[in-house]
Amino acid sequence: MDSVGVLIVFAIVGAAICAKARVAAGAVVFSLVAAVLFIGTPLGQGIPDAVGSFVSKLNETTTPVLTDSAPQAGSGAVG
Repeated sequence: MDSVGVLIVFAIVGAAICAKARVAAGAVVFSLVAAVLFIGTPLGQGIPDAVGSFVSKLNETTTPVLTDSAPQAGSGAVG
């Protein structure tokens, strides 16, 4: 996998060409290929753990706000 950098560059160029031609599906596919190739490199191996850590921290932060069952002020009647 000595030439993975060249493959990533070609995938990015392909995504740019597809985006310029307004072919959204092609741009998405080329972008996903570039992301998968990048994650396969030693530099990108930490990305899945970083994303998982971020999502976990976001879940810990927002869960108490979303599940708070504090009593509401007023009767709740409309009108």
